[in-house]
Parts: sequence; C-alpha cells; structure tokens
Amino acid sequence: MKPTAKFISFEGIDGAGKSTHIAYVAQRLQAALVAHQVQVVCSREPGGTPLGETLREVLLQQKMHLETEALLMFAVRREHIAQLIEPALSRGDWVISDRFTDASFAYQGGGRHLSIEKLSILEQWVHPHLQPDLTLLFDVPLDVARARLDATRQLDKFEREKAEFFFDTRTEYLRRAAEFPQRFRIIDSTQSIEIIRKELDVLIDELLTNALAS
Repeated sequence: MKPTAKFISFEGIDGAGKSTHIAYVAQRLQAALVAHQVQVVCSREPGGTPLGETLREVLLQQKMHLETEALLMFAVRREHIAQLIEPALSRGDWVISDRFTDASFAYQGGGRHLSIEKLSILEQWVHPHLQPDLTLLFDVPLDVARARLDATRQLDKFEREKAEFFFDTRTEYLRRAAEFPQRFRIIDSTQSIEIIRKELDVLIDELLTNALAS
C-alpha cells in the first residue's frame, strides 16, 4: 500500500540550525519510502521555482515597503505551490520545504509588525486548503542564533536585522506553535546534533506510521 503523501516544513529564526537537519530528514524518509516508489522533494522559500529563485535574490537583498515584501513573498509562494508542491503531492510524493507561510507570520508579522489580519487574508487567498502535515520549529535563544551566523559570508537583509527584530520574530513563531499544536513540533536546537536527530527519528517514524495507516 502506498503511503499518503505528506508535506513537511522547517522553520526557525536565522541561526536556529534547521538547515543542518533538512538533508538528514530527507535521506531518512527517502530510505523508508523508496520501496513504495515515492520520492522526497526538497525545496525552499522564498524560491522553489525558477521565478521564485529569481525573486529570492530581490527579497533577500533589496529594501522595499513592508507590504510589498509580504505580497512578493506570497506571490513566490503561490508559484511554489502551483508548480512544485501541489504537483508533487498529487503524484503521491512527499515534500520538504525550508520555510513556508509560518515564516511570513514570523518575519513580516512578528519582526516587521505587519498586521496579522492582513497576513491571514493572504494565507487564505493563496492556499486556503493547504497546510503542512508537520512543521518542525527549531528554537534557540537569540544569543545562540546570532553566534551561529556565518561571519565569513555576506549576510542577507534579514540576517542583518537587530536583536529586537529576531526577538519579535521568535515570539511570533512560538505563538503560531501554540495556536496550531497539532502540526507544530518545537525542537530545542541548543541540544547536540545527535540528540536532535534522535528526536527527529521518533517524529519521522510516527509520520510514516500514520501515512501507511491512512
């Protein structure tokens, strides 16, 4: 029996360490799903499509009006959903996305203080019937996150923001997690990679079991 397709998103403030674990989860899932002829598709936001990747550079580097930024993020997301996420799920494949709509609530809503109501309207317009089956929120204190940013590379405009921005961004992430506990799992990203991967293994096994049972 083919397992039900699942959509997994990874979230967290810059420096939370989520990117370290995406490849591990993808490899772990692919190993379990290959016998069912199911592929694991990895993507990211902003990005995920040729148009999205072009706009990613604009969004991460250029200053713009707050509402322009939010609208562009959702425009990229609409393309991402139409061209990659929905087709993959329709085929029965699994999708992992490095960020999804929770990031807009956290960064544009929390960090930039855009109205949550406006973001909710955009969310309902762009993907009224689509949410991740599992959202992994990698959470760390701000001082840890800032220390992890790679000082040897050029930081994007979000990574260059002040501590207050990231405090508000993290706060909104945690508020979202409390609002939607059925899909969020908070990972303490101050733990060692080995301990985090043990936690991820448990979550992956639960998701696979549910997918095969449904």
